[in-house]
Amino acid sequence: MKKKRNTFNYSVNRKNLKRKARKKDAPRIDCREIRKAWDDQKSVASNLAEMGLAADPNKSLPISVGAGTSTEQKVVRKPYVVEGLKASASLPSKRTMGVSSDMALYVHHMVENYGEDYKAMARDEQNYYQDTPKQIQRKVNLYRRHHPNEYKALIESRTKQ
Repeated sequence: MKKKRNTFNYSVNRKNLKRKARKKDAPRIDCREIRKAWDDQKSVASNLAEMGLAADPNKSLPISVGAGTSTEQKVVRKPYVVEGLKASASLPSKRTMGVSSDMALYVHHMVENYGEDYKAMARDEQNYYQDTPKQIQRKVNLYRRHHPNEYKALIESRTKQ
């Protein structure tokens, strides 16, 4: 059995192959609204200008030297992109850090027994991780942000005692 020699293929345009490979390896646009409106034939600056976005923030909001300078308004051909971005930005984030059940019990115990005396909390037996008063204060504040009603009830029950 004879092995075929590698021969140069003259019918393939190497320049176009390299351009296609570079375009294929280009970074993927994560934002769905921008990806749908993107035109590969245009530059980044012209694509963003059509969407009403800025490629260079220094050029989009220039510092006016005098009263005689006028700012040009560019035509936004794809305003739905900005509207979509605003709508998706106004949705609540799915990646909010919550408070684990162990930490909730820990904070509950500390606040129930010591109120807001973080130095006393640091000396408590249940402070297994030997948190400093500042670390305990951060945990209490995190719990307070995520569970304001429960924290308020804890403080009120402590003041009644």
